[in-house]
Amino acid sequence: QVQLMESGGDLVQAGGSLRLSCAASGTIFSINTMGWYRQAPGKQRELVARVTPGGYTNYADSVKGRFTISRDNAKNTVYLQMNSLKPEDTAVYYCNAVYRIVSWGQGTQVTVSS
Repeated sequence: QVQLMESGGDLVQAGGSLRLSCAASGTIFSINTMGWYRQAPGKQRELVARVTPGGYTNYADSVKGRFTISRDNAKNTVYLQMNSLKPEDTAVYYCNAVYRIVSWGQGTQVTVSS
């Protein structure tokens, strides 16, 4: 069973930075496509960023140039560096792992105050 544990969510002022981490267990981490999604109140969950086993990345248009996803296969961890945060980035951020099955973490709250 794949387990994903997110951390790093916090309350931050607009313009600030946060780094989210997601530690994975129960899977061969390196063969999973890892992603970060977010869900704001009253909205659907949306893709923020994704990184493939080969290191290919893609981002939502709303975060391009501000967020960076990376992975450390030795630590079974994926990161999301978030810079120049905006109030509209406020959401619960979820880690996602995909290899034959889709697994989700329980989420970490990011709140950006104006």
